[in-house]
Formats: sequence, structure tokens, C-alpha cells
Amino acid sequence: MIDEKTRTVAVAIPCYNEAITVGKVVNDFLAQLPDALIYVFDNNSTDDTAKIAQDAGAIVHKVRKQGKGHVLQAIFDTIVADGIILVDGDDTYFAEDVHRLLEPVLDGDVDMTVGDRLPSASEETMRKHRHLGTAMKNIKKAVSKEKGSKKQ
Repeated sequence: MIDEKTRTVAVAIPCYNEAITVGKVVNDFLAQLPDALIYVFDNNSTDDTAKIAQDAGAIVHKVRKQGKGHVLQAIFDTIVADGIILVDGDDTYFAEDVHRLLEPVLDGDVDMTVGDRLPSASEETMRKHRHLGTAMKNIKKAVSKEKGSKKQ
């Protein structure tokens, strides 16, 4: 178990053109985790994502190499903390759920927890194209599994 007085928590938010929602995401996580450092990793946004995030209180890092993989590498190269929360900047995660996910990590019971945004995401926060993209990925996985089982 990590000592509550000395533990460090960081929230990492990879972003690409999330100016509409990033300020709310930063504020929501600051409200839930007031002692956490909030980092926004801006991946060449062409809108005001970085400025809005910084104005909301985030530490902004620019990631020049395009792609979420490069951003994730930058996150893990940059942040040193006892607990790292990774959320998207599109406001599809509920900040109030962070405590349930973080507690078992900080208690030393597990190394990692994973949340699921799809069952509870509303249409306002979960853009229709993201639902469609997730559905398409699931269909592709199912078809691939089906083809694999017929090859036997």
C-alpha cells in the first residue's frame, strides 16, 4: 500500500483537436483529484486545445510525431507517479469514477485497472462516429475469429 501522504497521482490526457471538451475534462478531473497533476499531451492539434487545457490548469506537452502510439510513449516517458490515470480529451469518461479505478492500484492490490466508457457514455459525449468505429472493430474481430475457427 502506498502511503497516502506521499503518493503521487497524475492524469494524462492525449488530445488531438479537442478544444470543445478538453477544458471540461481538465476541470472535472481537478475537481475529483485536486492534488493530482493534470497533463495534456497535444498531438499537433490545429485548434485551441493546448491553450484551453493550459488555461484550465493542465501542464501541456507537445507531441510532434503524429499518432496515439507516439503520445502514449511520451506519456510514459514523461510522467513519474504512483498512479497514472489515462483518459481521452473528448469527455467520454466520467471523472467521478476515477476513485473506484485508482483505489485498488494505490492500495497495492493490482498493477492496473481498466474502465469501459461505452456502457455509460451518452450520445452528447460519445460522438456517433466513435460508436460506429467501435462497432466496426467488434464486427471485424468477430469475423476474424469466425474465419480462424473454420480453418481447422
